[in-house]
Amino acid sequence: MFSKILIANRGEIAVRIIRACNEMGIHTVAVYSEADAEALHVNLADESYCIGPALLKDSYLNMTAIIDVAIATGCQAIHPGYGLLSENPRFAELCEKCNIKFIGPHWSVIAKMGDKDEARRTMKAAGVPVVPGLDEITDVAAAKKFAAEIGYPVIVKASAGGGGRGIRIVYKEEDFENAVLTASAEAKSAFGNGKVYLEKFLMDVKHVEMQIVADEQGNVVCLGERDCSMQRKNQKLIEESPCVALKPDVRQKMMEAAVLAAKTVHYTNLGTIEFLLDRQDNFYFMEMNTRLQVEHPVTEYVTGIDVVKWQIRIAAGMEFSSRQEDIRLRGCAIECRINSEDARNNFRPSCGKIALLHIPGGPWVRFDTAIYQDYQIPPYYDSMIGKLIVYAHDRTEAIRKMQAALCELVIEGVHTNAELSSDILAQPEFKDGSYCTNFLDKFLKNYH
Repeated sequence: MFSKILIANRGEIAVRIIRACNEMGIHTVAVYSEADAEALHVNLADESYCIGPALLKDSYLNMTAIIDVAIATGCQAIHPGYGLLSENPRFAELCEKCNIKFIGPHWSVIAKMGDKDEARRTMKAAGVPVVPGLDEITDVAAAKKFAAEIGYPVIVKASAGGGGRGIRIVYKEEDFENAVLTASAEAKSAFGNGKVYLEKFLMDVKHVEMQIVADEQGNVVCLGERDCSMQRKNQKLIEESPCVALKPDVRQKMMEAAVLAAKTVHYTNLGTIEFLLDRQDNFYFMEMNTRLQVEHPVTEYVTGIDVVKWQIRIAAGMEFSSRQEDIRLRGCAIECRINSEDARNNFRPSCGKIALLHIPGGPWVRFDTAIYQDYQIPPYYDSMIGKLIVYAHDRTEAIRKMQAALCELVIEGVHTNAELSSDILAQPEFKDGSYCTNFLDKFLKNYH
């Protein structure tokens, strides 16, 4: 097992990883930007080092600075968390060259599955269902003709994308060319890669993802699903496990497809296979996230497995202790992302000092966060400041528990979306689980 790990991230996920390491008896090294000098992860780690100014490119995306700190402090491994460098094959390869274990899959797999276009082709060849579409768009006119053949709406997506960027939904033929150009430009700016591809845009679908764990001995286990359909502009807001709309036989087939996808690319460590599920119970591969997910806590609650600890153990060469027949989803878990934004003012980002903070408690209530009383939220980073997670024996109880926890949560000094999350939970479509990825678009039209 590793004796010292560097956490190449910030915010709540850096805190989450540090706590897992503390429980495992592993020494931790944090890196931080000048804007994060007073951040919680800086104070919780055994050692902390400033690696640059506030902007991401100068600090948390500065590969050389991070590697230099890891080498200088004698770290045997780096945990990238999610976002930032977690799906950057160049960083993972750099770690390997410096004899530092990257806690995640091999860099070649990250590169393969990070290219959404290549991932589609790979899954299609393996027999995993994929959405009808067109590989990399190199000829706009030809792509436009193909779009007309499969029928509108279609969706243009960045090959190297993630986080909802580089995506355009096209409802009319006359908007197609502009959508391709703007999606490509956004992808180039966000990911340094302007490649885009085309898919049929499926309406009224569920976004269901399967969590897989794959050790270096060749064992691949699926830890069940998460329903991530509650989204605004392709950004998840509320996640739950299990998915109430998923029939047992469909769940089994989707789990088998997820395991097949992982085995096809010789995947190791933690990963997520994302699917779209239509009203007729057909499911289609969407993409693979080669990292820890923001919403991993709901899986931890329903399975009883600490996936962050297992990421570390697998990276250290340990065999995963469970087999597929051992996995049982028990009860229901729901997660609400708490963002510092004004939901009633076009989701305007809200930064400032936390004047008052009260975190809800009680059995099976968890708040993963890096904020604290008097903490100053910096304006440079993602708006998510915490994740409120609850667990109960059934879904009805879990919804009530989450509503109670949201009412008890107090964060003064900045606007948050907690009230919006509570209002969503009260909607009939959420209560019966019938909501789809387009629910929020309709709901927010009358939300003022």
